[in-house]
Amino acid sequence: MKRYGYWVCALSLSLAACDKTSTPKHERATQGVPGAKVLPAEGEGQETRPRVGGEPGRPVETAPPNVPEFKPAFPGQTRAPALRTKTAIQVTTIAQDLEEPWAIAFLPDRRMLVTEKHEGTLRVVEANGTKSEPARGVPKVDGADQGGLLDVEIDPNFAQTKLLYLSYYEPRKDGNGLAVARARFSEGNPPKLDQLRVVFRMQPTLDSSKHAGGRLVFGPDGLLFVTLGERSIVEGRKQARDLASHFGKIVRIHPDGAPPKDNPFVDRPGARPEIWSLGHRNVLGADLDAKNRLWIAEMGPRGGDELNLVERGKDYGWPTIGYGEEYSGEPIHEKSQAPGLEQPVYYWDPVISPGALSIYSGDLFREWKGSFLIAGLSSQALIRLELESDRVVGEERLLTDRGDRMREVVEGPEGAVYLLTDEGDLLKLTPKTPG
Repeated sequence: MKRYGYWVCALSLSLAACDKTSTPKHERATQGVPGAKVLPAEGEGQETRPRVGGEPGRPVETAPPNVPEFKPAFPGQTRAPALRTKTAIQVTTIAQDLEEPWAIAFLPDRRMLVTEKHEGTLRVVEANGTKSEPARGVPKVDGADQGGLLDVEIDPNFAQTKLLYLSYYEPRKDGNGLAVARARFSEGNPPKLDQLRVVFRMQPTLDSSKHAGGRLVFGPDGLLFVTLGERSIVEGRKQARDLASHFGKIVRIHPDGAPPKDNPFVDRPGARPEIWSLGHRNVLGADLDAKNRLWIAEMGPRGGDELNLVERGKDYGWPTIGYGEEYSGEPIHEKSQAPGLEQPVYYWDPVISPGALSIYSGDLFREWKGSFLIAGLSSQALIRLELESDRVVGEERLLTDRGDRMREVVEGPEGAVYLLTDEGDLLKLTPKTPG
């Protein structure tokens, strides 16, 4: 359906909205791209579907951007040249029929802990795909829409402590919020969680089923990073840069939930002492690089997914700046850059919908060493990025022929790459053996 500027203006009753919509949106987005058209967003909350090419030296993405008015802040910030993995990849299905799986964590013996989102279940999955019964003692979750049981991470000293950590939508009076709980893992079928204790609660409580974040990452100092979304609705979005709110933040806590004394805002009156960085939209992907720096893959709106290097106390600008727009096509940002607000290292328009991030350090795929692997949801791909000097120099879309929404990607202890799909599959990637 064509959406002309005067119609958008009449709906919004905003002269500001009219300034940049005097040209029909579908024409505005395709200027300078002969024969190109932007596909409309499909379904509630879904982004423009990408059109993937892959000619060497040219960008992987061939569809025009949703918001061509916003130009990159520096060369290479978007649409990096296409890469092509030379190693033949073997895809092995380890397990099937998982119920909307969300996360994987490896136990010391290489068995996997897998969360199932909506039902709030935690299972142990053997290397041969055998699944345990759901673990007992998992906290009750609000499983509506984007809610449920999300990430699982084992304690850095799990062999001694048997502790694990879960993030989930916690049902509360008048709404919900992301919570992080710690419990002791006990073997058995079913396995069991004992001595469960909530160590962190997102505040304030809000009645929203979206954008709570939920990725857990332990730093080398044993401190825990937790990614937190801004809850999507306007009431939450406007708090993403407010230090009195956890919304749209990354927090850093001790394993027992206490804020470290060297957090950037711990002594600022009115600020939440757990906050490490601010101005985020919805961060579902996070990992540490070889220098133990935190990187995140961040969900944008319609256009404007981001890869960010997260630094202490920095403001990443949402919703003041960004490279996207509302799913309806209405503008969000007046501009994409502003003093004092951080630029993404890389962004996608149209988006990939990043569900998880893993920075590959293994030896099994030697040409992937140091690559950033991102599980793509709407893009239905495993995205690989190569970086040099903290800049993206190449991008690849893998497994696009499967048509699966990729939810999770982790590197296994042996260097294989493991994926979860929204379709319920647990996949293992290894180099294909000749013959």
